[in-house]
Amino acid sequence: MVVVDTNVAVVANALSKQASEDCVETCAERLEEIMRGEVKLVLDDNWQILGEYAQNLHFTGNDVGDRFLRWVLRNWRNPKRCDLIHITPIDGLENTFEEFPDDPALDDFDPDDRKFIAVAVAHSERPAILQAVDSGWWDFRDVFHRNGVTVAFICEDDIQRLREDT
Repeated sequence: MVVVDTNVAVVANALSKQASEDCVETCAERLEEIMRGEVKLVLDDNWQILGEYAQNLHFTGNDVGDRFLRWVLRNWRNPKRCDLIHITPIDGLENTFEEFPDDPALDDFDPDDRKFIAVAVAHSERPAILQAVDSGWWDFRDVFHRNGVTVAFICEDDIQRLREDT
């Protein structure tokens, strides 16, 4: 059971300049596992995550990330393939959720990515979040851990390389 950050599918489509070939292959493999039914996908029930997938992937494309989008659109209501989790916006704000950890150390975490954290926290099994090459998540890994959030950095070598280059 996993939550999938959008960059995993973008990388699987080979659209991320900073991702190595190994990273692209790993991202594609992880999405294929989900599409084969080996791993269950966790989404929010208000299309926050699915909407972001749709904005960054192509429904008509043939790359793995695009096929993943089509798979999600076909299976998001199938409880054998996907768990739908409710997350609660605070005061109608787009990227602020009751389920997001109330930890001042996360104040600078990217607001656009908070939905992934909120979904993982709201789920009873606290699934891992698959993360590819968004190095901004790396700085928060200890804070995530402290708050019971597991982030699986599936392209850790690429993230380390990116951090060394900056």
